[in-house]
Amino acid sequence: MHFLSPILEDYIRNSSAEEPELLRELTRETHLKVVRPRMLTGHFQGRVLSMLSKIIRPKNILEIGTYTGYSAICMAEGMRQGGQLHTIDINEELTELQRRYFDRSGFGKQIVQHTGDALTVIPKLDHIFDLVFIDAEKMDYPQYYETALQKTKSGSIILSDNVLWSGKVVEPLDPKDKTTKILLDYNRKLKADKRVETVLLPIRDGLTLCRVL
Repeated sequence: MHFLSPILEDYIRNSSAEEPELLRELTRETHLKVVRPRMLTGHFQGRVLSMLSKIIRPKNILEIGTYTGYSAICMAEGMRQGGQLHTIDINEELTELQRRYFDRSGFGKQIVQHTGDALTVIPKLDHIFDLVFIDAEKMDYPQYYETALQKTKSGSIILSDNVLWSGKVVEPLDPKDKTTKILLDYNRKLKADKRVETVLLPIRDGLTLCRVL
């Protein structure tokens, strides 16, 4: 489902900050070499992540779901000097591609890659995170959220991507569609959770922003 017309989407992109050349290169290489390039964060949402990070000025960032590294680089743009971004992905085949662009971005020494199950990796991280971005296996969103929440403090921001799920969240639910059911439950959970303040932003495929109380 397209929430906005292609013409309006182009206008929004053209009225926003330019996409950095390095990220354009990463987009091209992702489309040429990696399966499911639709998973890429992309120009507009990438600039949103960059802007949010610059407003928050996080010392430590946690990303669940690296893919080819586009969103990590965007969030690193707002990270404080001496801060770290820990990014976790289960696909070890993308590690070299990620690292190549991380190092070229100028944030390479601050970005720490982890390969494996985020639910196993996160409890081992000895950090409190100012900014968390959840963008991995949708079926595990509730567990990612609860695990990451334990590594935050009051004022931390937790972002959850793809929460509109191509509009399926407002369509009749197919009983066999377990992913949409999980996301519907997840969206209700975040709104009702008294530990956070929540707003769902209609950015791309839906981006929920939670502020830890």
